[in-house]
Amino acid sequence: MTTRWSMRDLVLVAVLSVVFGFLYWALVQAWGPLQVAMGPFGDLAQNVLIGGWMVVAPLTVYLLRRPFTGVVAEISAAFVEFAFLGSPVGPILLLSGFIQGAGAELPFALTRYRRFGWGVFVMSGLSASAASFVYASIRFGWWGQDLFLLRMVLHLLSGLLLTGVLARVTGDALARSGVVDDLPIGRDRYVTGVDR
Repeated sequence: MTTRWSMRDLVLVAVLSVVFGFLYWALVQAWGPLQVAMGPFGDLAQNVLIGGWMVVAPLTVYLLRRPFTGVVAEISAAFVEFAFLGSPVGPILLLSGFIQGAGAELPFALTRYRRFGWGVFVMSGLSASAASFVYASIRFGWWGQDLFLLRMVLHLLSGLLLTGVLARVTGDALARSGVVDDLPIGRDRYVTGVDR
């Protein structure tokens, strides 16, 4: 595992931050219509979508395999979302980005950035959404609400699918395309033929 960042790493994180900052902003636009579509359960729309706001962290770790790349990418995407695209959520997104990025990166850190199999991605999605859920429960006063358990289940499932699974699928698609061959993911796949 290399801890030193190259200029290429910084450029990749910047590009991913811009792309996912825009995608995160688009999710905010989808949030309102989903609330309406869900009728009396519209307040749970955020929990259904939450995993989509955390996918850049595990994806970046998967591509670069360096400590803190997921946290930096998540905070940077949050910055793009509010500073350049005018997300109504505002600068508190930076704190959300830090919490979500740290939660997503934790399982990779526990393997010392040596394991990138499906199990680690599942844990990444779950730990990101668990960290996000605790933070949001405090911020929005979800504790003790009637729908608390349903909200928690939706939040965790969203993190599992839209953070963990989607990041792995996206990373694998990029690797198959050959565009990341000169990154750590490409070199590791060339040497081993698989992601452990």
